[in-house]
Amino acid sequence: MKRLGLIIFLLICISACSNNDDNTTIECATPTSLNATDITHNSALLSWNSTSSQDVLVNGGPSGSMPSVSENVTGSNLSVTGLQPNTTYEFSVQAICSIDNVSMLSTVLRFTTNASPVIPEFLTNLSDLNIFTGSLSNLNISSKAFKYEIITPLFTDYASKLRLIALPEDLSMAYDGDGFPMFPNGTLIAKTFFYNLDETNLSLGKKIIETRVLIRKNDAWLLGNYKWNDTQSDATLTDAEHTVPVAWVNAEGEDMSTNYIVPSNADCIKCHSNAGDIVALGPKLRNMNFEVDGENQLQKFINNGHLLNAPDPNTIAALPNWEDESLTLNQRARSYFDVNCAHCHSPGGFCDQESLLDLRYETPLENTNIVESGNSIEGRMGVYLPGWSMPFIGTTMVHDEGYDLIEAYISSLD
Repeated sequence: MKRLGLIIFLLICISACSNNDDNTTIECATPTSLNATDITHNSALLSWNSTSSQDVLVNGGPSGSMPSVSENVTGSNLSVTGLQPNTTYEFSVQAICSIDNVSMLSTVLRFTTNASPVIPEFLTNLSDLNIFTGSLSNLNISSKAFKYEIITPLFTDYASKLRLIALPEDLSMAYDGDGFPMFPNGTLIAKTFFYNLDETNLSLGKKIIETRVLIRKNDAWLLGNYKWNDTQSDATLTDAEHTVPVAWVNAEGEDMSTNYIVPSNADCIKCHSNAGDIVALGPKLRNMNFEVDGENQLQKFINNGHLLNAPDPNTIAALPNWEDESLTLNQRARSYFDVNCAHCHSPGGFCDQESLLDLRYETPLENTNIVESGNSIEGRMGVYLPGWSMPFIGTTMVHDEGYDLIEAYISSLD
């Protein structure tokens, strides 16, 4: 009897436990530690912690939009592809323990895809090079490129310029004295020319004219020019010369206008050639060795890993700012000559055979021929006559402030 009673007791317990299982659902554990790694411009690897036997539903898409990804996964990671560059995404995961038993949603993961890689190729449209992000007319520089400025810029009919350099992934410029750094193959240098419609009210917008591009391949520079369309939505590669009428209000509130000339590819080569090779013009270290936004520009390049093996910028020569009236007339005028004229008036330059002038900043005055050619310099800078005036290419008007400086300098040499 005791044995029978024990058997009956056990059967009652088993029945009670069985009834309890029928009425109680085991909690489905929410995945944890949702993370994104290996983020590129169009993909990311999502991973999480969950019970190995669980399937996981992955949901996500651009922030503020409907989910564009919804996928069941067996395991603890998913490679998500087909994402948009430079876009913030939101993802969450949910465990599926059975058809009618799913977990709570995980915490939301937010991450931003990288900008598209810069394409150092002369493609048909400027937008295809990926040097800007978002609406092209905003000129928002890609995170794959960086801005640089020149202490004494080239005069081009009072146009404003946005200069940028895009280096190949994981490569840098290397120090090679105060001239040009050593640029790795795959470097892209771009300069965009534009006019603020009203320099006294920048909110009125701008008119973008052209973007000139240099690309380094096989240890040599190639060049091309992109002309912007009237809608300012893109620019197209062109070899031809174009005339673009422009009107703007300058910083003094004066109405200005010009028939801006976008140079042909052949004219670009004239200024960018030396001894038969195409060369860059502006980004010499001495031209960039000055303070920009409260920080020495070269030091910023060094800190960001864009420039390697460079000494303290204080030990690198710096070209004078021609507008700095605290400097001597000689420093200012020679700096102006160097940037605006020396690419042609120097050994190997376009005017090497037609002129005795050597207008490089480092050339001693007695070897420049400036004194002997003073009257000719003033005559060619003081008026605009196509085919006669200097600079020979790239301007359609006299640079009044520059001419006043050079005239005063030449007068001081008498």
